[in-house]
Amino acid sequence: MRARSGDRWFNFINVTLLIVLAVITIVPIIHVFAMSFATTEESLSGRFILWPSTWTTEAYRYIFDTGVFFLSLKNTVWLTVVGTFINVILTALLAYVCSRPQFSARRVIMFLVLFTMLFGGGMIPTYLVVKGTGLINSLWALILPGAISAFNMLVMRDFFESLPESVIESARIDGCGDLRILGHIVFPLSLPILATFTLFYAVGNWNQYFSAILYLNDPDKWPLQILLRQVVLIGQADIFTNLDPNVPLPPSVSIQMATVVLASFPIVVLYPFLQRYFVQGLTLGAVKG
Repeated sequence: MRARSGDRWFNFINVTLLIVLAVITIVPIIHVFAMSFATTEESLSGRFILWPSTWTTEAYRYIFDTGVFFLSLKNTVWLTVVGTFINVILTALLAYVCSRPQFSARRVIMFLVLFTMLFGGGMIPTYLVVKGTGLINSLWALILPGAISAFNMLVMRDFFESLPESVIESARIDGCGDLRILGHIVFPLSLPILATFTLFYAVGNWNQYFSAILYLNDPDKWPLQILLRQVVLIGQADIFTNLDPNVPLPPSVSIQMATVVLASFPIVVLYPFLQRYFVQGLTLGAVKG
């Protein structure tokens, strides 16, 4: 009975703490969402926390009318699609090469990959390399320097090594080359880990922030995260242009909150459906067949 009573108290405390943490997490999100739809009077007075008495979409209409948001959205979508494709392809190619025991130089390549995980050149040398290759003020500067994640490559290599060697050897006996084996056998058998790291890379590219600050000087090439930073820190005056001077400007706080909602919306909507891939990605490369 004492053990059962102790378990009940333990469960009660755990549930209570989880509810408190959930409320602490959810309330600010609801407040940001509600503030983006609040009228000018309520935004300036701060009379509400979770639910405005009157809803308006003037902040969203203002953002969409200027066109700046859609330009940044286009840059972010291009960066996510192209960058993720390059990340996954290059990571898979390098992981497959390093997983083949007949490849004599794989130990040297693996040493170089592990070295990059332990030691880095630093921000200034990296900037000089990007500048020397002519990538400054180009979206390619956000893709090519970090095209391959060393950690992701190691996990993917371990997964490739866990695949049945007999299947690969049978294909090789039938006359298949490495590229055909990779495309027709290894990739179809590796769809779970490919989907996992596609998601990892896509989220990372969508949230590109620090590299964009360093390498992009043209506002027309800013991704959403940089636009969001400028709106939150500076306000809409220097970012958005009012197309109709007769239309009153929405309050800065509504513009800021609406930008936060729009920039976060795709990830917030997709994450619940893709969450299992994050958990799956932590163990895929550790399972040996």
